[in-house]
Amino acid sequence: MENNLKAVVLAAGKGTRLKSDDSDAPKVMRKACGKPLLRYVLDAIPYVGKEDIIIVVGYKKDMVTAEFNDYIFAEQVEQLGTGHAVMAAKSELAGFDGNVLISYGDMPLVKRETYEAFLNSHIEQGNDCTILTGEVADDTQFGRIVRDADGSFLCITEVKDCTPEQLKITELNSGVYVFKAQMMLEALGKLKNNNSQNEYYLTDVPAIMLSDGAKIGLYKRDLGYEMIGVNTLQQLAQVEQIISAAGNST
Repeated sequence: MENNLKAVVLAAGKGTRLKSDDSDAPKVMRKACGKPLLRYVLDAIPYVGKEDIIIVVGYKKDMVTAEFNDYIFAEQVEQLGTGHAVMAAKSELAGFDGNVLISYGDMPLVKRETYEAFLNSHIEQGNDCTILTGEVADDTQFGRIVRDADGSFLCITEVKDCTPEQLKITELNSGVYVFKAQMMLEALGKLKNNNSQNEYYLTDVPAIMLSDGAKIGLYKRDLGYEMIGVNTLQQLAQVEQIISAAGNST
């Protein structure tokens, strides 16, 4: 693992479908087995120093900053998509010439060894961007990885923008990336929101980089439950059950 690494953890979401009578906390502050979801994500990347982790906050940001007060924060004032969220960290990445890991604060099941293998693959292959991909049974929320005839990366297409043929693709985007920081920032500046959600998709960044001559890699792994993002109370209960079972088996 190289030292020239920062991480941006996206944690600005409200989590509307997680709202319940006893909690209106930000999505990443909802608890599984007594710990906020965000804590599991941060614990899985201990090789990134706290001074090199930027947490992008938004909804009820004070709850997040109070709990994780020894980290760096960037604020996403408006919720205009995942690309817009990463843009919020731009000033914290100014002048940084290393790699930046992008992860989500509502994906608590991604393992430390998965992050490590993924980052090592990026470095060993000399990629400018690497995307963590996998296959899961419940594929309704995941963008599709579109490859060309020789298996090389072409683009990521979000589910709501997929054609019927693209929906048949089984290789899915986990949402976890590693980028050469400055190349990512340059591509973010070229993002457009001409999609069904009128949002700035981070998923468009690799294709923009590819068109500029960057080397884009795909790291496909058997992720299974690691790809679960907590968007509903049912998913929160599922995550808690998995964490509890893992704890009881050790």
